[in-house]
Amino acid sequence: MGRAHDVPLPTPMTGSAAAGGWGRRVLSAALLLPLFVTALVWGPPWVFGALVLGVGALGQWEFTRMFRRAGVEAFPVLGLVGGVLVSGSFFARDALPLALTAAILMVMAGALWLGRAVAWEPAGATVLGICYVNVLIGHAIWLRALPEGVEWILFLVGVTWAGETAAYAVGSAMGRHPLVPRISPRKTVEGAAAQLGAATLAAVVVHRLLLPERPAVEAPILGLLLGVVGQVGDLVESLLKRSVRAKDSGVVIPGHGGVLDRIDGLLFCAPVLFYCLTHGRGWGA
Repeated sequence: MGRAHDVPLPTPMTGSAAAGGWGRRVLSAALLLPLFVTALVWGPPWVFGALVLGVGALGQWEFTRMFRRAGVEAFPVLGLVGGVLVSGSFFARDALPLALTAAILMVMAGALWLGRAVAWEPAGATVLGICYVNVLIGHAIWLRALPEGVEWILFLVGVTWAGETAAYAVGSAMGRHPLVPRISPRKTVEGAAAQLGAATLAAVVVHRLLLPERPAVEAPILGLLLGVVGQVGDLVESLLKRSVRAKDSGVVIPGHGGVLDRIDGLLFCAPVLFYCLTHGRGWGA
């Protein structure tokens, strides 16, 4: 598997390319966001859970296929089955250890079918995908199950995507100073600062609208935290893609690439928000 520093840097976006990407992003959001809100707000909890399972399955499939396109052996079918099993275990709070153990055993046993002396690469890539995609996204199901869970999911998505949108817009328009050029040359300090500001502002607004009974002080704290964590999640996915010479994880969503390219920040933010609400001092839900 190629190392990150061996991968040539992508060419920075030109103005026309950035404008085209922005238009596709807006169109995709306009089509997908109403469907998401409808499933979350007006649908029963299992509809949102099914949506999480579907997104997790697509993300898991993209993950293993991305590695296989780079010549790194993986188990797409075992990863898909094990990933759905793990994500589905979040419907019952105590089922995760059992499901994760079963998925790991299944993947490790699957390595026997290769008949090769080196089995760590396909097993490791597949288990990593299950932990990275399905364990992390499963926390959205737990978050939805909390008191005011619908509001917290809207808070999570609104804050995370507001920050990412601001980072993309400001970084494309006026970004001059690379943030971590060895990992993602298109991410800039200016975009990162915009993401923190937008995430914090969005947190205050959404919190005031949807959660007025909650302590007001938690809104900017959670917004700033999710702004930082979302950027870490974005950079982690960039590093994973870079390590296998992939520009995007897939082509499912126009303007965004694959599913993983759209949920990379949410993968990190969902568990962080959940544990802040359930274990944060004075913030217990």
